[in-house]
Amino acid sequence: MSHHPTIAVVGSGPIGSAYARLLVEGLPDARVVMFEAGPQLTERPGESVRNIADPAEKALARERSQGPQAGDHRESLGIPAGTVVEGMFTARQGTHLFDFGGAGSAHAPTFPAAAAATNVGGQGAHWTCAIPRPGFSEKVDFIADDEWDDLIREAEGLLHAQSAAFADSAVGRGIRSLLAEEFSGELPEGYGPSTLPVAGDPQPDGSIRWAGADVVLGPLIEPGNPLRERFELRDLTLVRRIERDGDRVTGVTVEDLRTRQTSFVPADLVVVAADAFRSPQLLWASGIRPAALGHYLTEHPVVISTVALDGERMSRYATVDELEAELARRAANAADPVAAVNRIPFSEPDHPFALQVMYSETTPFPMDPEHPLAKNRWGYVNMGYGMRKFPRYEDAVTFDDDELDYRGFPNMTIEYALTEREETEIAAATERLRRAGRALGTFVAEPRLMPNGSSLHYQGTMRMGPADDGTSVADPWSRVWGVENLVVGGNALIPTATAMNPTLMSVAIAVRGARKAVEELSARTAASVTA
Repeated sequence: MSHHPTIAVVGSGPIGSAYARLLVEGLPDARVVMFEAGPQLTERPGESVRNIADPAEKALARERSQGPQAGDHRESLGIPAGTVVEGMFTARQGTHLFDFGGAGSAHAPTFPAAAAATNVGGQGAHWTCAIPRPGFSEKVDFIADDEWDDLIREAEGLLHAQSAAFADSAVGRGIRSLLAEEFSGELPEGYGPSTLPVAGDPQPDGSIRWAGADVVLGPLIEPGNPLRERFELRDLTLVRRIERDGDRVTGVTVEDLRTRQTSFVPADLVVVAADAFRSPQLLWASGIRPAALGHYLTEHPVVISTVALDGERMSRYATVDELEAELARRAANAADPVAAVNRIPFSEPDHPFALQVMYSETTPFPMDPEHPLAKNRWGYVNMGYGMRKFPRYEDAVTFDDDELDYRGFPNMTIEYALTEREETEIAAATERLRRAGRALGTFVAEPRLMPNGSSLHYQGTMRMGPADDGTSVADPWSRVWGVENLVVGGNALIPTATAMNPTLMSVAIAVRGARKAVEELSARTAASVTA
């Protein structure tokens, strides 16, 4: 190994960015090259498109992220015309369906809303920025609690976590108070209605500059920072194959999508952190095929609704003057429709779900102007309950070497089904959602279960485990079993049934993997110097 190790990172989302930063910071002589198949959307690499003020510029950035649907198949996105639901569990602009209906489309009839973003920053350019901590059985049981807490704290620092965003919102205070009344005595202490932790930086005008992969990369993209000299980001560069010499990874073969030229990039370590479908697809295409690869797919079944807030009830906790002042302040930042984000977190045994409640002055769909609750003075909340999907081998993405997708990789087929266990929890969460809605006002969109894949929280397809027993792809430090110099990252590693947004958990797992990689590469470099 060279005294100056090279690390190849596949994928530019928050997880790949965490690896890049921690490896550059931890290895003073290392060079990191990051490969991203999509384009760079913003001047600052990986910035959230939610920070773009100009509507036309924002729409263009989102369209450029939509992979095959930025072109001929843009009408197959599955987003109803005129519908934009920021901060909710729906197909969002900036993403593209895997099963988009064209040549090379994946096969996902039982998981129709499966989607991804193809751009610098990945989903981190479009996400809701929600970063609640995992709790209870959501946590990985083979990582000790004290270490887990340390990993979470570092992950929160990388993501610029804010635990009290919108805490000064009078409307948000009223929503929390009414929910607390409804569920009084039913929830454990500390797990009642609260503000939703988010990733971003509060601004003087009361808005938030939302965090993307850019804040995770941090010094690696700051002009004049010496760490920047050891980091290279190549957009529109597709990693075609992970190359090996026996069981040892030696680098990656990449295709420059501008020139269509391919080349080999040698690397002392390869980190694959694309997403829960395309990462296992790359491993499969490279002949790396652990028994669990692609299996144990989970996401979050989601029930959503929209409620018009009841002015009489809300006015018990917030005055009309406070409402008007809040609306006036928000009008100064009309480009960002998210405000007063609240939640009831996951807890066990009686609340194994995660509720998110997003305030908005308008509904996410056109309302009949004659509807009595159209232009409701106190506004609306878009509410969603995320629930657990328990891991099963049968829920999986598999790959066909004889059929290629639109990029020339073995095509995907997704098989997925909800069992009686999930159906029971969905029914219980739906009833709680009805209670929450009735406590806040009147439903203008009744609770409904979203199609499979709608959460965009795809997990388990490269799950980590404590033993190489065929039920996991990676070891407790994210190293692929039986393959040297190969680390995987992302939501795909989560082995548990969770109900909360997974990004914080995945970054924490990446912190652990990066620490181990720094330790091992440092030892190997030292050994090569003394040899």
